[in-house]
Amino acid sequence: MPYWYYDKKDLQNTPSFRDGISNENENRYRKEGARFIIDTGSKMDLGYNTVATGVVYFHRFYMFHSFRTFPRYITACCCLFLAGKVEETPKKCKDIIKVARSLLTDQKFSTFGEDPKEEVMTLERILLQTIKFDLQVEHPYGYLLKYAKCLKGDKTKLQKMVQMAWTFVNDSLCTTLCLQWEPEVIAVALMFLAGKLSKFEVVDWNGRIPKHNAWWDMFVEDITMELLEDICHQVLDLYSMQAQPSGGDSPPIPSTTKPPKNEKKPPSGTPPTSVSPVAPVVNKTATPVKNGAGMGVGMGMEPRPELPRAGAGAGAEARFPLYGAPPGAYCAPPPRLPPPPRLPPPPRLPLPLVYSEPPPSYPPVLVPPVPPPPYYPPRPYYPPP
Repeated sequence: MPYWYYDKKDLQNTPSFRDGISNENENRYRKEGARFIIDTGSKMDLGYNTVATGVVYFHRFYMFHSFRTFPRYITACCCLFLAGKVEETPKKCKDIIKVARSLLTDQKFSTFGEDPKEEVMTLERILLQTIKFDLQVEHPYGYLLKYAKCLKGDKTKLQKMVQMAWTFVNDSLCTTLCLQWEPEVIAVALMFLAGKLSKFEVVDWNGRIPKHNAWWDMFVEDITMELLEDICHQVLDLYSMQAQPSGGDSPPIPSTTKPPKNEKKPPSGTPPTSVSPVAPVVNKTATPVKNGAGMGVGMGMEPRPELPRAGAGAGAEARFPLYGAPPGAYCAPPPRLPPPPRLPPPPRLPLPLVYSEPPPSYPPVLVPPVPPPPYYPPRPYYPPP
């Protein structure tokens, strides 16, 4: 199974960063995509497990693809569509797109193209290949309830602390914590944060032994205070950040203004992007991960380029890419063969003979009689003494 946890230096050297997107914009794109999944799932009455699974798919997908190549809102709909199947709460693709249309502006929804359903369904195959069909995801919710049952203290304060920690887990989906730490560690850190803010100090807990210095030592070993504070600060930064205006979509929508006919268009410094989410990924390399368990783009899992359709446009002819050749090499379409010559109709066969008299009779076949099986008289019955 793939290893889905990365160092911070790996999270800063993502395909989007190598594609010219700053880390601040990438974090904003991740936050907006995750918030869009949460809002769409809440409006469709999906459970928290389904929504959280979709967000985890979203974060894992963009560790191997760029936001310039795949618009975040199409990917978000695709992740929620796949998460509904995995968590046994399926929703129709057209219903998800309908809700997405009500939540997005016309400019953002224009990235879905002319056929939004086809875009989402096509991206689903790329998503499955990217996450290597690792569909089962664990979340901190179950560990949060499990750990809370072992704590002792005032029930009212404990319930308030658990409710606050649950809210922090929901908000942590907008960060990359699910790509840094296991759900057990996230649950402990956010319970620690909720306990500090709600002024609930854990003094005793079930199963305590002398070697336990803190209550979380019973569940997660070798967790330091620096690690807990780092996780808490990443969540608290969500509330301290000022509201930023939503920037350009990914990829940017091309301008509708056309240059004059006599004016030559200057060469672009960046490769052209496509509004379609199924644009092929060119020259993408896999992000290094821990334990050498990386996978994705650059490791035999690139999405296959979409073949051009024959007859697309006036006078256009189909071109077929040469596999194994340099990018942009195409072969000419096969020549059209003349239609085969028409064969003459088959000759009519004569009608079968019709007898005016009954057909001649043949002598019967004599079959030798089969002798009956030999007769064996029954043996007498002697009762036991």
